[in-house]
Amino acid sequence: MKKINPKLILKAMAMGAANVIPGVSGGTIALITGIYEDLINSLKSFDLHAFKLLIKFKWNDFVKYTNFYFLLQIFIGLGIAVVSLAKLFKFLFDNYPVYIWAYFFGLVLASVYFVGKTVHKWSMSAIFAFIIGLVIAVVVTVLHPAGENDSPIYLFLNGIIAIISMILPGLSGSFVLILLGNYRLVAIDAINHLDLKILIPFALGAIIGIVAFSHVLSWLFKKYKDQTIALMTGFILGSLSILWPWKKAVYLMENGKYLTKHGRKIIAYYEQVLPQNFNQEFLIVLILIIIGIWSIFILEKKSQIKN
Repeated sequence: MKKINPKLILKAMAMGAANVIPGVSGGTIALITGIYEDLINSLKSFDLHAFKLLIKFKWNDFVKYTNFYFLLQIFIGLGIAVVSLAKLFKFLFDNYPVYIWAYFFGLVLASVYFVGKTVHKWSMSAIFAFIIGLVIAVVVTVLHPAGENDSPIYLFLNGIIAIISMILPGLSGSFVLILLGNYRLVAIDAINHLDLKILIPFALGAIIGIVAFSHVLSWLFKKYKDQTIALMTGFILGSLSILWPWKKAVYLMENGKYLTKHGRKIIAYYEQVLPQNFNQEFLIVLILIIIGIWSIFILEKKSQIKN
């Protein structure tokens, strides 16, 4: 293996940290740190030619063609960050759920503005795409509240969708997992408990998704960039209610008993509620929302300076 590049691994760790935090885009971090173009081009190189090199055991040619060692170090950094933050977030969700949801709410609220701002021209088609995204998100959040689903097929689809979101600047893979109802199941519990029944189908989906759709995403952004970003903006705005800090968990029950996993009751979905008192908790929530907004603002400013 070529010499390890600590700076590259640190950049990848920053990407991994971003993708664990809903509202922060790993793609944006890649853009800020200057590795986004290399990342997309390396992912796109996994095509039929790369497959032929692999089955013919032309390892050196395969490594050179796919920029393999670059990607390997990227995934090492991502893995380190995800595993480390999963333990921290488990503690926060167990002890300070309202506060961590408040911070996430601020992150995503700011993302609506900054993602929408990247639309070059708000044409009729872009506005239509925005409305479609908004309507879809509202319908999903109203009719099908986010709840955990550990079906292997559903986890496989989660992996595909989340990994695509991860490589798109402005869109958070973890936020998409929240929409799908499996953020805590996958990003916290499965990683902390090394639950292979959850991780394997999710990882398979992620691998297939990132290889199969890198070309599609590249083409989509080149041909219909404004419409694609407008669709994402509407989707994010319509889904904000899922991140509302004050919520009541509704748990799965069977025969009058709560279903549990790893000693924790399984959440079916959340019901959004209003704060009961305008007390110290309410003030802290407001401060954390503002900090979340400020965090995205700083990231975007750095991205603009880098560009």
